[in-house]
Amino acid sequence: MRNIAIILIIALAAFVLLGMANSNRRVLSGWRGPVGAGEASVANAAAAPAQALVGVAQPQGRGFDAALVPSGNPLRAAHTVITQGYGVGTHAPASVWGAIDLALDSDGDGKADPEGTWNQPVYATHAGRVTLTRESWPAGNHIWVTNEQYRTGYAHLAGFAVSDGQWVNPGDLIGYIGSTGMSSGPHLDYQVWVWRDGRWVNQNPLDYIQRMGE
Repeated sequence: MRNIAIILIIALAAFVLLGMANSNRRVLSGWRGPVGAGEASVANAAAAPAQALVGVAQPQGRGFDAALVPSGNPLRAAHTVITQGYGVGTHAPASVWGAIDLALDSDGDGKADPEGTWNQPVYATHAGRVTLTRESWPAGNHIWVTNEQYRTGYAHLAGFAVSDGQWVNPGDLIGYIGSTGMSSGPHLDYQVWVWRDGRWVNQNPLDYIQRMGE
């Protein structure tokens, strides 16, 4: 009976550990390599008009600063590719994990190139104040750029080019692509949120990338 009790205790412990492992499987983003079905090349998509900002309340009135609204490609490279789209895979549900994963196609073969993606610069897409988080989980080295209306997230960075609390403007260098946190390869997980009805609401970043190749 004692041996049976020991076996039952071991089995129960294994069951609990397995459950904990499964609970940690939700990730902010992941590496999927080459562009596949349902994904798009950022450079190729530049020829199409930007998606309408459906449901996004645009600021009105004199004195509004357009620099506060996210715009453009955070990698500022024409050979950017999307390795995972919005609201699919590890980016679902979009209301919580909505983002796009970006990498570089440095050799022009239409596929993400991990070696050519490492340590590439990442730029702020709008004006705001920086909040840094180092070695977080699952986002790794992470940056929020936040103003009263919008915030953007930049995850899995190799390193930072800004300091916590710093104010940045569109196009300012903020960090470098890496694979920190729960990530299996170098890429940028990029998120856009809008402040609406007293809370942050996740948005499709592609709605804010007017010229995706720039």
